[in-house]
Amino acid sequence: MTVEMNVYIPLSVVMFLEYAVWGAWAPVLAARLLGPLKMSGKQTGWIYATLPIACIVAPLIAGQMADQWFATKWILAGAHLIGAVLLLAAAGQRTFGRLFAVMLLYSMCFAATLPLVNSVLFDQVKTVAEQGKVFIWAPVAWALVGYFLTGWRWIFKTEGEGRDCLLLAAVLSVVMGLACFALPANELARSGEIPIIKAFALLRESNFLVFMVISMVIAGLMQFYFLGSGRFMIEQGMPAKNVSGAMALAQVAQAAATWYLLGRFLDKEGLDLGFKWTLVVGAACWLLMYVIYVGTKPRWLVVAAQPLHGLAYVFFIIAGQIYAESVAGADIRSSVQALVFAATVGVGLFLGTQLAGTTMDRFKAGDKFQWRPIWMVPFGIVLASTLALVALFRA
Repeated sequence: MTVEMNVYIPLSVVMFLEYAVWGAWAPVLAARLLGPLKMSGKQTGWIYATLPIACIVAPLIAGQMADQWFATKWILAGAHLIGAVLLLAAAGQRTFGRLFAVMLLYSMCFAATLPLVNSVLFDQVKTVAEQGKVFIWAPVAWALVGYFLTGWRWIFKTEGEGRDCLLLAAVLSVVMGLACFALPANELARSGEIPIIKAFALLRESNFLVFMVISMVIAGLMQFYFLGSGRFMIEQGMPAKNVSGAMALAQVAQAAATWYLLGRFLDKEGLDLGFKWTLVVGAACWLLMYVIYVGTKPRWLVVAAQPLHGLAYVFFIIAGQIYAESVAGADIRSSVQALVFAATVGVGLFLGTQLAGTTMDRFKAGDKFQWRPIWMVPFGIVLASTLALVALFRA
């Protein structure tokens, strides 16, 4: 380890907690909405759309603030501590309108933090291999929080209502807010320029534009995975208390790929696939997962497909963030990461949420979903996007 431990440890803790907070509720909240709260697929889609809506705006504002005005750690700490209060409020809501309002406010806080965790890392750690040793804590967090929630539900029988995922996220947000105070302070540009405008100017480069558009489309389809996978497994006969543990297999694979493969794929002394073919491998993993989902059976194969989501996340989402860092200047680091998150987690996931929710409602018979035609939609779009990536992206 060449990164100083007094830098590596706080970066790793914050990376862990950032994704533990998200992973506590995102994979399993849909089961509460569609089950105990009796919300429709469209309503569930709108609840999940609160984060994408927030990501269209909040990261851009946070990126400007972090590049020019305030040390990143203060923004991270404040956003998470406020977010903890809002998560507690969300756990008590049972109607669509009130829950949507609270989750939108919470999402504005959380969305502001997503690009900033990356920008702190890129500011302090320069090589892909060493960045991977910090990125690894994101999937480890998702896996551990998934297994913790599964164990909690086994012991305390709380899976019926499902509000425990929001309470857990609130507790983790408090810990995250406090941990941010230990981060190293970033240097502020204070140039008087507007960093986000300089970040948008990168879109004049055709390669970056292709990357952003395809990333927006493919990332948006993750909402099919988040909204549908839990219910899909339950309707195939899996106990609800086991769902979070099964989906956490994705994070186990993500951790292994981040540690062993990401640096090798992008390092010139390793396999040196370059950004293009690393992104193609990532997209192909999602493509294979949806092929298995379309088949719907046997159940063990659906569970065995969960690691493909983790591999795809590493080789497409994380590799894409590293690519964006490679074309950004130090003075717009936070703003370029904010632009990526606004396009993928913002516009992409918002449109994906609407498509997923509408598709699930259209192919629902009584209380059962018709999963094969539902999964054909993301399969077709990922296939087309992968082919476009091969043809048009040159990095």
